Amino acid sequence: MTQSKPPRLPRLEDVAELAGVSHQTVSRVVNNHPNVSKATREKVESAIAQLGYRRNTAARSLVTRRSQTIGVLGNELSQYGPANTLLGVEQAARDAGYFVSIAALREVSREAILDAVRHFLDQSVDGIVVIVPHVGTLAALAELPIGVPVVAVGSDGNEAVGGVRVDQRRGAELAVRHLIEQGHRRIGHIAGPQDWIDAVARADGWRGTLDSAGLDSDLMVEGDWSAGSGYEIGRQLAAGHRATALFVANDQMAMGVLRAFNEAGIKVPQEVSVVGFDDQAEAAYFSPPLTTVRQDFEELGRRCMDIMLTALNGTEGPRTLVVEPELVLRSSTAPPA
Repeated sequence: MTQSKPPRLPRLEDVAELAGVSHQTVSRVVNNHPNVSKATREKVESAIAQLGYRRNTAARSLVTRRSQTIGVLGNELSQYGPANTLLGVEQAARDAGYFVSIAALREVSREAILDAVRHFLDQSVDGIVVIVPHVGTLAALAELPIGVPVVAVGSDGNEAVGGVRVDQRRGAELAVRHLIEQGHRRIGHIAGPQDWIDAVARADGWRGTLDSAGLDSDLMVEGDWSAGSGYEIGRQLAAGHRATALFVANDQMAMGVLRAFNEAGIKVPQEVSVVGFDDQAEAAYFSPPLTTVRQDFEELGRRCMDIMLTALNGTEGPRTLVVEPELVLRSSTAPPA
């Protein structure tokens, strides 16, 4: 009794024949190349769907000597900013035809970073994206002979590492300038941990904007990004607050501050105005809805992959890119009473 052979999987040439185009055109569509007309792309995608064609990444890797995989090194991925940065990078990588392999650090140290990099190199990744927003990360990466392109999200990078970031200082300036224009002269800051690159930049932006306006910048308290720390700091400020406005370094801490003020009978914004940072989805539903600084994490991911693809293709391009933030006005700010 002879066994029937399993049906042959559809190949790229089969898609080309059904769509009535060249196999090079099918390749361009599969790899999201921009130089394909809408009509041709739709024809090819229809043929792919009819045949159930799937790209053979193993065979492609043998030809191109690339794994089509990007390693993403992360830390504190439970926090809103790093988590959404990861989503933005992952989406942009997928759109560019790359898979993502993630290594989450439990601690930020040279040894932990080295172990993660070795893990990625064992997987033959084509490049590494770093979402570790601590001050010492770039110095550790600069010491390592990695051998593949590296892009650090959340920093300006250095000679060894490309960088892409949201202009955190500019975001803080937008927030504080808005409060000054509202008439506030005592503007405090609840900062994030000062070993985070973003937290330092936001604090610098707050301080620099107040200094430029001739206002005191002596009211800064450091939190840990959590709503709980914002709540505890809010309780302390409620017991003897001197500020008429607060710039809070992220929306989670701002939420804790709003609850603490509500429990203490301090009305926002009638007695104290509050501005956050991030524009997380829930910020529009805080009580009151939170004025905040929006970061475009999808754009951050796209810019990151722009630098990565430029490096992988061996073409000239910028090693650092900056995404501009946006101030979103809601009901938590008003002129001082």
